[in-house]
Amino acid sequence: MGKNVKLIGTSTYLPGEPIEFEKINEYIGPLSDASPKIQKWMERIQPVMKEMLGIEYCHYAFNNKTRSFDDDFLTMAVKASNIALKDAGLEAKDIDLLVFGGAYSHQLPPLSTRIQEALGIEICGEFHIHSNCTSVYKAIKTAHALLKAGEYKNALVVSSHLASAYFIPEFYNQEKVTKDDIFLRWYLCDGAGAFVLQAVDEKKNGFFLEDTYVESAGGKKASAMCNDFPYYANNPTIDYDNCAHHIRQIYLSEMREHAVDANDKTIFYNALKRMIDKHEIDLSTLKYFVVNMPSKSVRDHIINECIDLNIGGDKCYSAIEKVGYAGPPAAIISIDTLLKSSSFKDGDLIFSFVMEVSKFMQAGFTIRYVE
Repeated sequence: MGKNVKLIGTSTYLPGEPIEFEKINEYIGPLSDASPKIQKWMERIQPVMKEMLGIEYCHYAFNNKTRSFDDDFLTMAVKASNIALKDAGLEAKDIDLLVFGGAYSHQLPPLSTRIQEALGIEICGEFHIHSNCTSVYKAIKTAHALLKAGEYKNALVVSSHLASAYFIPEFYNQEKVTKDDIFLRWYLCDGAGAFVLQAVDEKKNGFFLEDTYVESAGGKKASAMCNDFPYYANNPTIDYDNCAHHIRQIYLSEMREHAVDANDKTIFYNALKRMIDKHEIDLSTLKYFVVNMPSKSVRDHIINECIDLNIGGDKCYSAIEKVGYAGPPAAIISIDTLLKSSSFKDGDLIFSFVMEVSKFMQAGFTIRYVE
């Protein structure tokens, strides 16, 4: 059976002041060198995105007054880690496993070791997992397996994301920018979150990580979100000229052929059912189902599907509307907000699940409260 894995600390770090969704273009900055057609489209699409995404506020590490960044991936991860450690009642030196999960990284050495250094941890096991919005779930799964096996005692799982760096005007080759290049500008914002997990013998007095799951359903599907960097280091000026650095996503209207099967079920639903069946998860004790998707319209569609799995809409929870979708850390941010704003009784189950569209990777985890 191995050890039980207890969640003893959680955190959220959101940079800057909350920015109203309607002011995103104004705050990040207009693409004044883009074609007139693109500029007019951006003005038209913002209220459409507001209705579709259902987000009220976003947070950005980008400071539009200085046109620079008040935080980066590292500083946000360290701040979230320190908050979680304080919540857990531990010091950084108590951590013997550190796992970072993030969307994208091109730096050496890996960010996991930079976080280790910043926290002052002399020696620990560490992993850096780059896998878009499933990365934090894979980080949680990695820590869960290693703690359960008894290899480590205390694990710090941390995620940070600085999406605004990819959406400011200075990033783009504006004269060649397309709608697909800027579609995600309204979807993603910045933030960080962390879990502190501990291997324990007894399952009592707290929240316990029970089931973890990852899969990729994209083996026979074209990517719906990508950049065009080659699989080798290239001349950065050539990459800029070719717009290889732009992060593209297809429209939701085009997503259906990728994400819905012949039985009119989403990839999310099918993967969720596979996890439930594989781990024989009893949903009779489900208190909250955290649908970790950035679009309210998509979440609503998934919630309607999940009625077939006996998951009622009253069980669904998301913190995204109030703070925006920070990519990988959003999973931790929602759990942190939920645990600190709700009451639980013995046996209550929390279920978090995500689908990401770059290659249709899915992942989930369950947490149970035990008195």
